[in-house]
Amino acid sequence: MCSGLLSATVTTVASERGAGPLVRPATRKDLLGVVEIERQSFPQPWPRSAFERFLDAPAFLVAVEQTSPAARPVIGYVVADAIPNDGRPLGHVKDIAVHPDRRNGGVGRLLLQRAILALGASAIATIKLEVRESNAAARHLYRSEGFVHRRTIPGYYNDGETALVMVRSP
Repeated sequence: MCSGLLSATVTTVASERGAGPLVRPATRKDLLGVVEIERQSFPQPWPRSAFERFLDAPAFLVAVEQTSPAARPVIGYVVADAIPNDGRPLGHVKDIAVHPDRRNGGVGRLLLQRAILALGASAIATIKLEVRESNAAARHLYRSEGFVHRRTIPGYYNDGETALVMVRSP
């Protein structure tokens, strides 16, 4: 993992309630919270083992509450890595979700921005992701962060829903 590179991406953000979330690389200890958010967020959630495989990914990041050091619950996460692409790595945002109680507060945007920075630190300039056609909120977020709809894949998801492939290029 690029932990040295990721240290520069760890940040806090201010919120009207005080200190905002801390974004940092995910650890094995975070997986219970990540899996719980995954189950609350998606009709076909990833199993814990899928997340375990990405613990060394360049941008498996979690957002945690800035509470006491012993109790920092995960409030969101992003999983992004690099895939081969004609000799140049392509970033791939595979999964991103925020706890239902913390949605629409900028946590998802913060996670996406930090994943983009982490991938960039690994010399990955172009990033892709897939999003459900019905997920207007996510599509809006991705567009606002420079992603452009490039392709449509009918029946991509297990339930038959169409995916939109969105790409962010330098």
